[in-house]
Amino acid sequence: MRTWVLLIAALWSLVRVGPQRSSLLSKKGFVYGTLGHPVKIYVKLRQNSPFLICMDFGRASKETVDPTYLWIGPNEKALTGNNRISVTNTGQLMVKDFLEALSGLYTCTLSYKTIKAETQEETIIKKRYDFMIFAYREPDYSYQMALRFTTKSCIGRFNDLLFRVLKKILDNLISDLSCHVIEPSYKCHLVKVPDRGLINELFIAFQVNPFAPGWKTACNVSVDCEDITNHNILQARDRIEEFFRSQANILSHHINRSVPAMHFVDHSFQVVRMDSCRPGFGKNEGLHSNCASCCVVCSPGTFSPDVDVTCQICISVHSYGAKSCP
Repeated sequence: MRTWVLLIAALWSLVRVGPQRSSLLSKKGFVYGTLGHPVKIYVKLRQNSPFLICMDFGRASKETVDPTYLWIGPNEKALTGNNRISVTNTGQLMVKDFLEALSGLYTCTLSYKTIKAETQEETIIKKRYDFMIFAYREPDYSYQMALRFTTKSCIGRFNDLLFRVLKKILDNLISDLSCHVIEPSYKCHLVKVPDRGLINELFIAFQVNPFAPGWKTACNVSVDCEDITNHNILQARDRIEEFFRSQANILSHHINRSVPAMHFVDHSFQVVRMDSCRPGFGKNEGLHSNCASCCVVCSPGTFSPDVDVTCQICISVHSYGAKSCP
């Protein structure tokens, strides 16, 4: 009797482990359907989708008799297994190496039976689950930077000389990262500084961009290399910040000595990240709130022709990822 009790206890503990593991898997690479409205899923370009389960979570936790599954793709044709589509015998779908054109509505119809125990009467039940899958890619980062330098006068060639030398220094500082300074500009203003009176200052602004000539070689001819370019631009940002931090430190060591007329104004350095999307992609926080920071593929009826952050309306577009309006 004691042996049976131990065996039953052991079997019960095994049964209890199963659902916990299954629940964990549902959060990592598995997505359940929802009755009544589509589930939105975002798949990074050229990555595999999660497994889409042709059941809601409640149905999956119950016994299902004689289940069959019918998956329909965005082209309204039945999906069968191939080198890109994987469909398991339990109705789980995965799309491999996801591309823009694979975006759209994926529908699965689950059919199963209920059986009355007393009469063995069978009833076929059908449930439909919709999944809206969108390709996305990370935005391309660039940085808008601003800083100030004091100057002896707003008139004269030395201001322009400082500006050109500074740009050259910064370009050399980040050249190995395939990044460069673009759209540099400056203006001279007369600033009233507390306890110091009126001071001439150069207000300098520029953008740091990760697409210097030859930038594609840094991607090792990869088509999608946001991870590489974004990593490089982050390094470029850090180097430039460190450069101006060192300028402030140098100035603080000259506090008891004569300070040059043209010098960096401490605490004036500012950085703002600017995102852009590749053609065919855009941001839409209202439509894609679960992927608000992503560049999501433009839906039919919209397009994105350049490095903008939004998809524009074009009613003649009938596909995902359009880069032009016919």
